[in-house]
Amino acid sequence: MILNFLMASVLSLSCSFGSVSKNIQNEKKRKKTYDIVVDAKGTGDYLSVQEALNAVAFSKTTETKIFVKNGTYKEKLEIPLNKNKITLIGESKEKVIITYDDYASKKNSSGENIGTSGSASFIVTADDFKAQNITFENSSGPVGQAVAVRVDGDRIIFDNCKFLGFQDTLYPRSTTSRQYYKNCYIEGTVDFIFGASTAVFDQCEIFAKADGGYLTAASTDEKNLYGLVFLNCRLTTNSGNGSYYLGRPWRNYAKTVFIQCEMAAHIKPEGWHNWGKSEAETTTFYAEYLSTGTGANNASRAKWSHLLTTDQLKNQYTIKTILKDWAPVL
Repeated sequence: MILNFLMASVLSLSCSFGSVSKNIQNEKKRKKTYDIVVDAKGTGDYLSVQEALNAVAFSKTTETKIFVKNGTYKEKLEIPLNKNKITLIGESKEKVIITYDDYASKKNSSGENIGTSGSASFIVTADDFKAQNITFENSSGPVGQAVAVRVDGDRIIFDNCKFLGFQDTLYPRSTTSRQYYKNCYIEGTVDFIFGASTAVFDQCEIFAKADGGYLTAASTDEKNLYGLVFLNCRLTTNSGNGSYYLGRPWRNYAKTVFIQCEMAAHIKPEGWHNWGKSEAETTTFYAEYLSTGTGANNASRAKWSHLLTTDQLKNQYTIKTILKDWAPVL
């Protein structure tokens, strides 16, 4: 009996040491793979994501890879101008959560509203930023405009990420910014994808929450050929039938196109709204190509919207054409 107990104890200790050894090996492997490791529990180089971002030198010409271990990081983050080529890689999309709870009507130290742009939980001003396997959230709730992510930089990639909020969740802001979203999940209620950038959403899920009404509100510059482009996306919902428009023009030259997207029944038959600006009907470019699902209804769409031709699709709406000289690499 004693011998069996001793053997079991030795086996248990062996397994424990084996587990510790494996964890140490994993940490060493991460150190070799990534430049910086963030862990709120203290096993990484930094406890917070902002500390890691602060550690990156300005004007670097090589990529800095930052690995973020599972945890909820309540931080209002910004990657400033010229902190380029930063890549944030989460351990798990569901378990790495970057969140904050500012909102547009919140007062600053001077007693003024911080505004929509100032409400963002995460701001990317630098170029060549990439994020993978991370959830970005504005947790303030249904309190008006409250941005989860605001993007001003150029050549920005989000791969397998989630964006959570209500009104104004995702803000591709700058007119000179090009952005690529692959296999992402974006949710909200009102204008929850909005802004002036050229942004491609490739195989993403666009989830319209109850008590909303508009998926997009582009403010595309008149000189830009492309605004928000959705490729092979799924438009899903927990809202009622006919409760959402595909988009409305924040600015009169808004451009938004849905290509081969599956649309649930929450999409209104008319599809598009002019935001009370009849003049925008002649200046916007709202279009679809081979929409499917209950919400696809070409016959009833707003007369001032468009259906792309096959030639337009092949010649004007490839990723290469939309993003010009930039080819996103995941």
